[in-house]
Amino acid sequence: MSILDIKDLEIQFQTDDGCAKAVNKVNLSLEEGDTLGLVGETGAGKTTTALGIMRLISDPPGKYVGGEILFHGKNLLEISETEMRKIRGEQIAMIFQDPMTALNPVLRVDDQIAEVIRLHAKCSKKEALTRALKMLETVGIPASRGSDYPHQFSGGMKQRTVIAVSTILNPKVLIADEPSSALDVTSQKMVIKMMRELMEKGYIKSMLFITHELPLLYNVTDDIMVMYAGQIVEKGTAQEMVFDPVHPYSHGLMSSILVPEEGTRGHKLTAIPGTPPNLKKPPQGCRFAERCKYARPECRYSAIPEKDLGDGRMYRCLLGQDELKEVYSHE
Repeated sequence: MSILDIKDLEIQFQTDDGCAKAVNKVNLSLEEGDTLGLVGETGAGKTTTALGIMRLISDPPGKYVGGEILFHGKNLLEISETEMRKIRGEQIAMIFQDPMTALNPVLRVDDQIAEVIRLHAKCSKKEALTRALKMLETVGIPASRGSDYPHQFSGGMKQRTVIAVSTILNPKVLIADEPSSALDVTSQKMVIKMMRELMEKGYIKSMLFITHELPLLYNVTDDIMVMYAGQIVEKGTAQEMVFDPVHPYSHGLMSSILVPEEGTRGHKLTAIPGTPPNLKKPPQGCRFAERCKYARPECRYSAIPEKDLGDGRMYRCLLGQDELKEVYSHE
């Protein structure tokens, strides 16, 4: 059963030199109990999609121009801000990108977690504080550190605190926006491991995990969607997307990094040339055409349909799946 359905979502930003179409007819479905990964380069529209779900797009300059965001069948774009505040944080929570700025520097850590509880649940200050300290220990921080301030924590501890704030109310949907991108490799592994454990313990029911590192999602998510220039260009299971991508952009992402499971011997790394298109003047045809070495003339002006491969897998390209696999095999 789908808990979150996004249908043809369009978000634009009006600027002095034009209108940027940041999210263009995005469709997304998150099943209850599942984890969905959303991957793409910086500027692909991942964070805008996440903020859109949370109804945190500032107007102006941002504006919802089409589509629906259905949570348990209710369109979040049609409810009042008062209703949305009751959902935001309690039923749909979000981990923001930078843990260094997500916490209030002048409030004790335990007070910041307890504040979330008191805003959404009827309980005493003492009870909220007790729950906050227990949650700190759940994310691997001793309760004795609860009286500390954020500046006394390392980057990894700050991120774990942000995760504690986001999961303390056991939200139905957790949106994790690059939760490990600002951390060192060791801290990244600890955060990813902890989030898997929180899902197993039931603190996280369903999760949308956003990152620009496709292989990172392999051990975290059930399915992966690849986003490019405001559009979803491919979707499949984590296994399919990491080891058998179809779309040229997905294939390029995997060719530009090392996959530990495959080893490194004889693996040639190749970069994706060029830069993403200007979303104020998006290409008429395929948005990836100017960077795609397999592009044909018609790719630059033809409408690019979504191709359904069955079992929930799709990609957006004029070239057929067998044709693409054939050219990949000769690289």
